[in-house]
Amino acid sequence: MAEFGIIAHGAYVPRLRLDRKIIAEAHRWMAPGLGEGAKGARAFRSWDEDCVTMAVEAARDGLRGADARKIASVTVASTTFPYADLQHSAIVADALRLPSSVRSLDMASSQRAGVSALLQALRMGEESLVIASDAPVGKPGSARELSFGAGAAAFALGRGEPLARLVSCHSRTVGFVDHFRPAGEPFDYFWEDRWVRDEGYLALVPPVVEAALREAQMTIGDVKTLVMPSMLRGAAPAVARQMGFKGALASDLDKDCGYSGAAHALLMFSAALDEASPGERILLVGFGQGVDALVFEVGKKPAPIAGRRGVAGALKDALPTDSYLRMLSFYGNIELEWGMRAEKVNKTALTEQYRSSHQTAGFVAGRCRACGAIQFPQLQYCVTPTCRAGSDQFDQLSLVDAPAKLLTHTADWLSYHPAPPLHVGFVQFDNGARLMMEVVDVGPGGVEPGAPLRMVMRVKERDAARGYVRYFWKSTPLDIG
Repeated sequence: MAEFGIIAHGAYVPRLRLDRKIIAEAHRWMAPGLGEGAKGARAFRSWDEDCVTMAVEAARDGLRGADARKIASVTVASTTFPYADLQHSAIVADALRLPSSVRSLDMASSQRAGVSALLQALRMGEESLVIASDAPVGKPGSARELSFGAGAAAFALGRGEPLARLVSCHSRTVGFVDHFRPAGEPFDYFWEDRWVRDEGYLALVPPVVEAALREAQMTIGDVKTLVMPSMLRGAAPAVARQMGFKGALASDLDKDCGYSGAAHALLMFSAALDEASPGERILLVGFGQGVDALVFEVGKKPAPIAGRRGVAGALKDALPTDSYLRMLSFYGNIELEWGMRAEKVNKTALTEQYRSSHQTAGFVAGRCRACGAIQFPQLQYCVTPTCRAGSDQFDQLSLVDAPAKLLTHTADWLSYHPAPPLHVGFVQFDNGARLMMEVVDVGPGGVEPGAPLRMVMRVKERDAARGYVRYFWKSTPLDIG
């Protein structure tokens, strides 16, 4: 009988990276001690990235090894959702073109939201997609600003020969407040680190782990890898020593990413799975107003999947920047004078957005069965002058994963854009489609005609007056040099 477990997984880390020394140097006048922890680089989201776009990209990476048509439910976990009353998992499901029968759920308000979401889906025992995506914001001049990062991880669950199966689990809910962020506030308030370590991690984690291992009839010596993210440096090694754990601590991804909030546990777990061997046991711990401890046994070693990047590939695909002010601007921590061109109305017509969502959400073009022409957006008639077949003769064709290259390009410094210049060009798809698109994540060397491109889900624009975010697809160079 086929076993149930993790059948595929993927990850996403924003390309933008900032050396922590640059951040520390900016605050040396008021906090010279920050330089002591300024090692490596942290990832940060671009102005047009958020937990929704990162969730879509992580899921695209993960679903390369799974059949999306079988997914019955999708859950997205984050502590940085842009909306208080609008379901983000529904936006993600539309972008991924999941079946309309899929159930959707958002999970929030805790650093262990990602682990809890995975645990809930595993216990449900049905084909599902679990995504954790987060980009916590540290107050300028704080140690958190240095240590925080951004990222997302996605896990597809189903039956077959799983990459990993859940052996046992145990949870405990405790009203332990190590930090909090009031609704509507941009930054968290943190309590004293030593107290959080001693009365939080060291006191709460070991008993829950012991219970999970006891249920599996295992000891800590049977575990090969411990995955336990923490905002506190050194918390995971301290817990490991207290439990007598002699195995390997999973990489905390601090060097090139940073702590990515509710997504970090699953991001570390995804990286650990890629390195694990069949038969090994992995202990995954989520901490935040309690503890979740999950014991996994690694299954088959998957064959390489074309196009899948995983955590390692996402970390390698970096675009370094030396501008600290760029990060502050993208996170809304500095108000800049953008001039009169920025004073435009960005009200979204929700009626038209809904009517055209079958095209825009999943970036779906129409292919004429009469002449083969591919067009986006889809009109009522074929654009070929000698054809003019009706739209009822169109087949639906997603451009999301279609190979493409840059045909022409311009860098516009005159139009308002949150990350000038605005790179725009005609994109030529190998299937024949051609359209004008924004090009994002362009490196300092620019981008040349003929450069291979891939499509990414991004924020198209934000309505500052009403707080609405409109999403669409953009192009980005495969190689940013």
